[in-house]
Amino acid sequence: MKKLMIILLVFAFSTAQAQFKADWQSLDKREIPSWWPDAKFGIFIHWGLYSVPAYAPVNEVEGIYEKYAEHYYNRLLAGNKLFTDFHTKHYGKNFTYADFAPMFTAEYFNPTEWAELFKEAGARYVVLTSKHHDGFCLWPSTQTPQWNSVVMGPHMDIIDTLSTAVRDAGMRFGLYYSLLEWAHPLYTQPTIEQWVDTHMIPQMKELVNTYKPEIIFSDGEWDYDSKTLKSEEFLAWLYNESPVKNSVVANDRWGKETRSKHGDYYTTEYDLVHSSEGIGDKADHPWEESRGIGTSYGYNRFETSAHYLSSKQLIDILIDKVSNGGNFLLNVGPDATGMIPVVMQERLLDMGKWLKINGEAIYSSSPWRNANKPEAGQIAFTQREGNLYVILKEWQQDPLIIPGLEQAGEVELLGYPGTVNASLQNGRLTITPPVLTIDEYPSEHAWVYKVSDFKD
Repeated sequence: MKKLMIILLVFAFSTAQAQFKADWQSLDKREIPSWWPDAKFGIFIHWGLYSVPAYAPVNEVEGIYEKYAEHYYNRLLAGNKLFTDFHTKHYGKNFTYADFAPMFTAEYFNPTEWAELFKEAGARYVVLTSKHHDGFCLWPSTQTPQWNSVVMGPHMDIIDTLSTAVRDAGMRFGLYYSLLEWAHPLYTQPTIEQWVDTHMIPQMKELVNTYKPEIIFSDGEWDYDSKTLKSEEFLAWLYNESPVKNSVVANDRWGKETRSKHGDYYTTEYDLVHSSEGIGDKADHPWEESRGIGTSYGYNRFETSAHYLSSKQLIDILIDKVSNGGNFLLNVGPDATGMIPVVMQERLLDMGKWLKINGEAIYSSSPWRNANKPEAGQIAFTQREGNLYVILKEWQQDPLIIPGLEQAGEVELLGYPGTVNASLQNGRLTITPPVLTIDEYPSEHAWVYKVSDFKD
């Protein structure tokens, strides 16, 4: 009887531990850890061998993906004339992609300075490319013992050093991981099962067990379905057994059929899902937009000021995504020495300056879905803890009229110490903007009215 009780207890414990089954029906029921939708703003980092040539066309092509410098290797493999001509001219016909490894020196890489910059930008999490589609690893992977940043190039475990700095600065740390590798001999149709069982899943588990990332941003999912990639099995392990099972979040790139259907959060990049327009303002599932400050994720030294978004444009994107229920993952592309371009640093610091004043309208907020709210445009809305936030992307001197409110308390302009006049009549809140001198504007680029104790 005692032995039976022990068996039953062990069975009950294991059942309780295995909360999620290895199928989408079960996995999709997982509630996303609250820290992620509360965080709203993160930093993406694309850094690798492609940071050495740092080339992609910026004016000669139209498509978004054609301008990605991190796709340099694949463009060479495919014989893309723009890339092959550039490569031959500057490196010679006999110079292979692997020959870039010694040139990826990271000699000025300072993880503490990076983390301080990201924190000053107002980011709450950081996602690093552990391995892009070229297969080069930024850690000493046991599955890739000769093609990584410890054996070649920097001779450094980049993930270890950066993850420590990011966490010491009070931010969450995550990893991007490519499910495919352009030139790996096992990544073929006849050997895909061997690829998954002996390389891909062991490598992902190694990353999770070693570095405990709280975000898994998978990518390169478009060649095979999630059954072939055994993504459900991996995610069941991640959610049931891994060291980050209670706090980790995973995106939606786990097979060619999974985008915007499965995963803790859905993803767009440059507002696209593959070749289609991405998530609009009716999203009812956690989601995230990612993009570079310019036309590429990986550093492209041929981008000019005309290709970079302004601080104003980036703040507007953050406002748009958050007010539509999303997060914003903004990418930086360091150069091969480990320096983050000054223009990127400037944009991040401008965003941080704005968030210091207006962050309460962004962090931990949710969209205001009231059907009576004014049409979207230069005004966006969020809500948090009983407060409504009216975000102006352009300053408006005329009175603001917000319909659909049953109750509204005090109105204030974030960062402005003076009084803001407002009145509520017949369900319409009228806010009379204060007349300000140029020195009195509390922030640049966008402004936030906070309406306390509101009900709609």
